[in-house]
This record gives sequence, structure tokens and C-alpha cells, in this order.
Amino acid sequence: EALWDLLHRRIENLSLSQLGPMLFSATALVSGLNVGPRAGTITMQTKTVTPLPASVKPGVVTGEALWDLLQHAKENKYAIPAVNVVSSCSISSCLEAAAKYGGPMIVQFSRGGGQFIAGKTADNADDAACIAGSVAGALHVRQVAELYGVPVILHTDHCQRSWLPWFDGLMDANEKYFKANGEPLFSSHMLDLSEEPLEENVGTCKEYLQRMAKCNILLEMELGVTGGEEDGVDNTDIDSSRLYTQPEEVWEVYQQLSSVPNGRFTVAAAFGNVHGVYAPGNVDLQPQILHNTQKYISEKLGDGDPKPTCFVFHGGSGSSREDIRYAIEAGTIKMNIDTDTQWAFWDGVREYEAKYHDYLQGQIGNPEGETKPNKKYYDPRMALRSGEEAMAKRLCEAAEDLNCIDVLNWSK
Repeated sequence: EALWDLLHRRIENLSLSQLGPMLFSATALVSGLNVGPRAGTITMQTKTVTPLPASVKPGVVTGEALWDLLQHAKENKYAIPAVNVVSSCSISSCLEAAAKYGGPMIVQFSRGGGQFIAGKTADNADDAACIAGSVAGALHVRQVAELYGVPVILHTDHCQRSWLPWFDGLMDANEKYFKANGEPLFSSHMLDLSEEPLEENVGTCKEYLQRMAKCNILLEMELGVTGGEEDGVDNTDIDSSRLYTQPEEVWEVYQQLSSVPNGRFTVAAAFGNVHGVYAPGNVDLQPQILHNTQKYISEKLGDGDPKPTCFVFHGGSGSSREDIRYAIEAGTIKMNIDTDTQWAFWDGVREYEAKYHDYLQGQIGNPEGETKPNKKYYDPRMALRSGEEAMAKRLCEAAEDLNCIDVLNWSK
């Protein structure tokens, strides 16, 4: 049944030469991994988006407003794009895109991205530069986000155990900001202890969530392992079996983290995800795992909620719209897209250089004359702006994949 469902979805776009390998792959998939059949054809664009909760306003959202926004995404079957930013340029690209596609945006900082913002030669003893750059970036977003008229989630990406000094420094900044402003600096943070035994992973996450809950910060935790390599996290040689999370593991997380008073959390449950972009056929995503997990937890709870968990999709770059939409159907409310946006920014800069190549070979002299100045061409803002525009365009395309177009139905 899964094979015929797969054929039904894709056969119209296949040539005869492509059909044979696909049949082999699909047959191997059905026999090798018991994930169950997919549901019928997914249609998502025709649904009317319900009004946003009154708590959600333009600018950075935290606490209950953040949770209300994530529930709105789950109920209306869209996911929010999340991008690792490394400068004011990539931040501006994210906010520009969100204003254009009419939806929320997740601006997130990696440990390495924070250090880059602080400056690569800044003293990084005890992760000082990583902390300072991440905090500076968050403060910058807070100053400008409201100007774009969209809700923005401030988040940080993967943090393994050896990077906890960075996480602790960010929590110190959150608590200081909370004391002064009544809300945390960041909306949420991610702990990635997925390479550790489940008990240790969940135990540490619960310990940190108890601290985070006191100032209304949401925790994103990871189960299973996201393959590939990204920003210092290298899982290229990981055992493929660890790329797929089991429902029982998510249920254990749900039970433990739900017991934390005021605790809010999302789960990045692996279903074959891989960081980076790879040739077709090299990544085997199984979003049915998320559907099965929701059903499992819903039956355990017995409260009638068909999707009790908020899932996060890591390694979204290069994924098909079909897989993305099917993951959203299972309660995915966030998708990371980093590799594709990095390429888009570079491609914009590259196109600018190609277009004005003859004006960028010296300060004086170009095709218009030997004494003509070139300052307006080599002004850094020109090439960087081209990168911003290309990255924003790619994010608008991602928002369409995520069903996140025109979802800001503001409450009256």
C-alpha cells in the first residue's frame, strides 16, 4: 500500500528510466522499515486560517504568546521557517522575507554564529565571544523586529553537552533580561544531547527546563540523530538506525518534561533527517514516524488530542514539498533551513560580482572611461544587499513549501 501511494504521488514526474530504481527503492523501504502507510493525498492550501491569538503581536514573542503561536501553526497546518543567522545582513533577510510572505519567522543563533558576530579574534575563553555575539544578535533583533510587522521567535540551535557553558551564559542573560523586562531575552533554546543514552538526555533536559520555565523559555530537545554536518556538529558517519526515533522514546520525553511546572517544549524527533543537501536518493525521510508517534502518545493520554506533541524538522534544506507537508500534517511546527539559505546569499553576491565584474577591478576605471570612479559598485552594501535579496527570495519559496503564506490573520 505504501508503495502504490508513493507511485501515485510521483509517477507523473518520472521518466521510464527513473521508474525502475524508484520501484526498487520503494520496495526496499516497505520491506525494511515498518512505518505504516501514508494517509491520502494532502491538500492544505484551501483551509481558511483562523485568527491569531490576541497574545501574538508583531516583534519578538515569548512565553504564552510563543506557545499560542505554535499552537496556531499546528492547528492551521503550517510550519515556521528557522534560519541560523551570522550577521545583521542575514537577520534582515529573514525579517524581509517574513514581511513578504506574511508569516512568522524564527531567527536562530548557533554557537559558531554567535562567535562570528562577536568577531573571530575576540577572546572566547569560557565561550565568552559565543555568548556575547548571540546576546548582541538577539538585542539587535529585538530593536528592529517590530518594524517588519511580523511575529519573530528568537532561538538558539544545537547545544551538545560540551557546549553547555554557552547555554549557561545565555540563561544568565535571559534571567537578567527577565528581571528588568518581565520576559526573557530569547524565546527558546535547543539542547541536543541526542548522542547520549535516553535517560541522560531526558534527565539533563528536564533539569534545564526547570530553570527555563521560571522565566518562560521554551526548550527544544532532540531525539535520534540528525545526520550530516552543520556548524561544528558532525554526524556524517552515524549508524543509520539512529536516524529514526521510536514512539516509545518520545513518550518518555513527553512524560518527563510535561511534569515540569510551566514547562513548554518541542521535540526534534529524527525521521531520517540529514543536514546539508545531497543527491536524490541519498536521504530516506520517513515522516510517517511522526504520525505514528502522535497516535501512540494520544492513545496513552486518552484525552482526545490527536496531536499532543509539537515536532521540529531539522535538516530541511533540499527536502521535497511532499515530505515537508506530510511532516506538517503530523504536527511539525518548525523547520530548519540553513544550507539552502547560505547558498542563496552567496549566489546573490556571486551574481552581483558577475554583473558588475568590469566595475570591480579597481577604484578608478571601468568600461565607461579610464577615469570613472567605481565607489558605488564596490561599496560593501551593494554586494551584501544582493545577497540579502536572494536569501529573502529563497525563504519566501520555503514559506510556500511550509504552507506559511499569509497566515497572519491578526485578531481584531
